[in-house]
Amino acid sequence: MKISLKRINDNYLFETTNERGNIVLLDNKSEGEPKGASPMDLLLRGIAGCSSIDVVMILRKMQHELEDLRVEVEGFREDGAVPNVFKKIQLDFILKGDVPSAKVKRAVDLSMEKYCSVSKMLEKAAEINYSVSLNGDIVE
Repeated sequence: MKISLKRINDNYLFETTNERGNIVLLDNKSEGEPKGASPMDLLLRGIAGCSSIDVVMILRKMQHELEDLRVEVEGFREDGAVPNVFKKIQLDFILKGDVPSAKVKRAVDLSMEKYCSVSKMLEKAAEINYSVSLNGDIVE
């Protein structure tokens, strides 16, 4: 895996490109009007994306398809700390579909506890918690 980065203005805006040519803009969120995601935003997007891919894949292996999947992620940092890393990350999985709740819970648990590479990396630095809801009901 390889990423290249180039500065594209005289401030903090960068263009990052992966080996497949996919582009993501990176910016400093504390300066002016950012045109891209901050590096810390990308970490939260990464854990949401990684776990979502796992959940869809695991449910497909169980022969279930979702109608919708959303993940809301919030990262909590210690004010004034340097470096200002995440101390806690909360993910809320919001799923819709005709899927047994036990299967949905199992898929999310497997992702977060075994398969999601991003969460496994981040758990070394931050407490990670998650909730699961299916069709508007919390899944325990």
